[in-house]
Amino acid sequence: MSRIKPVSLSVAAALLLSACSKAPEPNPIDQPPEWAKSAIWYQIFVERFNNGDTSNDPTIADLQGGYPGFVPDSWQITPWTQNWYAPDPYFADVKGKIDTGGYPIENFETMTSLRRYGGDLQGVIEKLDYIKALGVNAIYFNPLNDSPSLHKFDARHWRHIDVNFGPDPEGDKALIAQEDPADPSTWVMTSADQMFVELIAQAKQRGIRVILDYSWNHTGNTFWAWQDVLENQQDSQYADWYWVDQFDDPATPENEFSFHGWFGVAQMPEIKETVRVDHYDGIEVFEGQLYSEAAKQHIFAVTKRWLDPNGDGDPSDGLDGYRLDVAAEVPLGFWREYREFVRSINPDAYLIGEIWWEQWPNTLMDPASVLQGDIYDAVMNYRWYRAARSFFAQPEDKLSATELVDRLNELQQGYPEAFGLAMMNMSASHDTPRLLTSFYNDNRYKFNAKALPDNDYKIGKPDELTYQRVKAFLAFQFTQPGAPQIYAGDEMGMWGSDDPHNRKPLIWPGIDFDDESGHPHGKERAPDKVEFDAELHAFYQSLTQLRAQNPVLVDGATDYYHVDDDKQILAYARTNEAGERVYVAFNMAFSVQPMPLPLGFMADTKIRLWQSDAPEVREFVTQQPISMRPFTASIVIMP
Repeated sequence: MSRIKPVSLSVAAALLLSACSKAPEPNPIDQPPEWAKSAIWYQIFVERFNNGDTSNDPTIADLQGGYPGFVPDSWQITPWTQNWYAPDPYFADVKGKIDTGGYPIENFETMTSLRRYGGDLQGVIEKLDYIKALGVNAIYFNPLNDSPSLHKFDARHWRHIDVNFGPDPEGDKALIAQEDPADPSTWVMTSADQMFVELIAQAKQRGIRVILDYSWNHTGNTFWAWQDVLENQQDSQYADWYWVDQFDDPATPENEFSFHGWFGVAQMPEIKETVRVDHYDGIEVFEGQLYSEAAKQHIFAVTKRWLDPNGDGDPSDGLDGYRLDVAAEVPLGFWREYREFVRSINPDAYLIGEIWWEQWPNTLMDPASVLQGDIYDAVMNYRWYRAARSFFAQPEDKLSATELVDRLNELQQGYPEAFGLAMMNMSASHDTPRLLTSFYNDNRYKFNAKALPDNDYKIGKPDELTYQRVKAFLAFQFTQPGAPQIYAGDEMGMWGSDDPHNRKPLIWPGIDFDDESGHPHGKERAPDKVEFDAELHAFYQSLTQLRAQNPVLVDGATDYYHVDDDKQILAYARTNEAGERVYVAFNMAFSVQPMPLPLGFMADTKIRLWQSDAPEVREFVTQQPISMRPFTASIVIMP
């Protein structure tokens, strides 16, 4: 009789795993990646995030070519902790000068376009543990490509990370100069590029995915191909990349050269498409392709570079997707091909389009036609935010509870549920007022959303009622279908009106900032203390934990079971087939009211309770009604 040799536990486990597990099925190309619905997004505007390396700070030479078209000799880096409204010393040498559009520079906001604070990738790496502790699992970076501007939408090189975001700007410039930008085989990894790849690796070690913002609609006026067009005119091999209306006639003394820039901006010449669409009278998606095959292939090469940096066919070292700027202004034929290309490299990649205004300031675009599985996985859900703000902030364009529910139901029409769950539910961004300031003012969404000479827009620290309304909104954001988004700094308690005041340097704990005083138009204003808001930060953490610990909040069904316009109460349930149930209610009135619970709810039930005025989950027995204070949210988690 033969004896069977014992198998070690580790070998047995390996055999069992091999027998029972299969390689994961690739994500279908016509579906959003599964991970997207569970994302908690953190948007980073690197130049203002954190200066981790002062040795790479921008210089006068680095700003050349950007707006306003010149840099005074007196220019210098702005101190991180300086009062935002204090003029920089060099402002005196800017005032009255003519910008690239032919306009005199007179106001404070225009002058701030020259400010640099020195934020960089080392600064982000240093804060990855902070981001992880916040409860974030996905980072959305604003553009990082090499550029003379603070916002980086006017690319100098798409293929490289901005030299001032990495450790060796001058060395990187020398490496870039040795390449043939039209030939990807000559491209090298600069020190900034390598640091970005390392940042991606460190983020993924912490369970944080990363996507990056690009605009394929336009380049900057310092972009290498555009510079060749300016020099060689119609003889440039890149002449068909751009919308050039007329080339210069060397036989005349005048310069007849004219071109189309994005919305007329001279720093952003537009990439040419096979059809010309004038977006000035309204924006809508359109069929077509990029005119130049070479331009398209260059975009594809840049895209692949960050999806699979080492080029080994394994995208695990690369980005998890792209945020696509002014996406409706790039033709749909290109986007279909782009999706196929991206998914051929990483089947789990996420593509999110900036689909925003159809006609400012009233009509937002309906994204349904681009959420059918052939274009994007999601859009930045500005429509959701406008509706939510209209209820929770009660601004000029206010909504009742009934109107909010109707609007939310409308917003979910026309596309499959999976795309709704993958949406990035917006709060604030680099293009809108910060969340606190948005709620502090009662203007219509994104209309006159900053201090003007003829309005009373409030730019200082918000009042207590605003904080209460914002916390109720945040409870709504983190319990709704769709992935919640945080604009870095909002969780710190930052305030600021629309661009550029939403781009102040972040107020990290342990840093002493000057009090914020002054006004861009000289109006009277009391100074405000600028400091990290630990209480608000902890509030955000409580919500990220709540969402992460209750999967029903990610993809459960939503039932609005109590809507009372007179009492200004809204309540809904999130449920799933696993039996998880969460009840969410809001009291947006000035009086204390009981939390409505659905019919059949049993008294003396042991539940877990979270409330926005006491943001910790605690055990609670429903022997009496749950009391909701004014402008608060209550969340009941069933056992």
